[in-house]
Amino acid sequence: MEKTLEKAAAAPAVVLGQAINLSKKFGKSITDQRHIKKGREYWENLGPGLTTGASDDDPSGIATYSQTGAQYGPQLLWLAAFTFPLMAVVQEMCARIGLVTGQGLAGNIKDYFPRWVLYICTILLLVANTLNIGADIGAMAKAVQLLQPHWNFFTLVLGFTIFSLALQIFTPYERYAKYLKYLALILLSYVATALIINLNWQNIVYHSVIPTINFSKDQIILVCAILGTTISPYLFFWQTSQEVEEEILRGKTTLEERQASTSSKEIKNMRIDVWSGMFVSNLVMFFIIAVCAATLNAHGINSIKTAADAAAALRPIAGDYTYLLFTLGIIGTGLLAIPVLAGAASYALAESFGWESGLYRELKEANSFYGVIIISMLIGLAVNFIGLDPIKALIYSAVVNGLVAPVILVLILLISNNKLVMGKWRNRKSMNYIGWFITILMVLAGVGTIYSLFTS
Repeated sequence: MEKTLEKAAAAPAVVLGQAINLSKKFGKSITDQRHIKKGREYWENLGPGLTTGASDDDPSGIATYSQTGAQYGPQLLWLAAFTFPLMAVVQEMCARIGLVTGQGLAGNIKDYFPRWVLYICTILLLVANTLNIGADIGAMAKAVQLLQPHWNFFTLVLGFTIFSLALQIFTPYERYAKYLKYLALILLSYVATALIINLNWQNIVYHSVIPTINFSKDQIILVCAILGTTISPYLFFWQTSQEVEEEILRGKTTLEERQASTSSKEIKNMRIDVWSGMFVSNLVMFFIIAVCAATLNAHGINSIKTAADAAAALRPIAGDYTYLLFTLGIIGTGLLAIPVLAGAASYALAESFGWESGLYRELKEANSFYGVIIISMLIGLAVNFIGLDPIKALIYSAVVNGLVAPVILVLILLISNNKLVMGKWRNRKSMNYIGWFITILMVLAGVGTIYSLFTS
């Protein structure tokens, strides 16, 4: 009888305990669902900013970062954190111009500045991008040969060219944008390589936070190269035009509809996208430098000319998995960057001369726009057949970008500060300070690059 009474007295406590456990499980389930929902919303919001940032880590960029780590160890790791806000501020200005004006960067320059300025910048951009395309196609082919040595180099460069052109011309923009977005995930392979090898995190954190530079000629050239490959003119044009493409995808098919209004939510989503994309880009730069510092530099390998050289040099030191991930990263980033390089030049040229443009259009609707893409891709392909050294192609590209970048940055700042053009979405003072600092920095980097190349 007493036991029965004890059970009866304890029953409410048991029920309460079970209820608490159930509520905890239910609460945890709801919390998990909320996290999943927020994660899904965040991923769906990513677009032009992510693909623009990811395309910045193309094979030529990988080669630059690999050389940095191989030659100077972790000494220049601080550049990843230093260039992140600079890159993000510029790309945010470009994205905002696209959202508010409803047209690409070249279209805005055409409306507010002398035509000759636009024509010169556009032609130089086309030259630089085409040379870069040729170097990247060759780097991808070399990367494949690391995995399959018996495959023919020229067959590979031809295959990559045809494959990339087919995607750009015959794939509907909505689906093509998704391909680029998912392709950006290949960048995680460089983060994975850092997890495989044994990094000295104390040393890495120190050099990430404390800027160090010895002002030698070679190091200044490398710093200028990093600035040039991180803050590149083709990214400005691509970012702006992709914001317009996304607007068209959302139903704003006319210029008047795109210029009618820009909501605070659109600006907020754009900023999340842009800053996320630039963070991923610079995170990858950080890990490439760190991995090459901990492996190649530590074993006395101080000279890297191409991304494929870096992958090959890593294999005997860091093992097959690191080698494989690094190599796959070269191929994936090349597939992402090449259409961005070709597309950026085509957007600029089409808007300069008033041609119908946009990846959302079919080939028959925008012959000239797609014609520029095809020609730049074919010239890039030819670079690999005529025997032009890919390193020289990148050097010539760097010289041209060094001339063009500061001029375009000035134009971007003037447009994004124009109240008549941007309305309430013009630059804040803090953004202007950073923007003019970047412009001055890129002038110095351009002068330093050109001077060092012609005096060496």
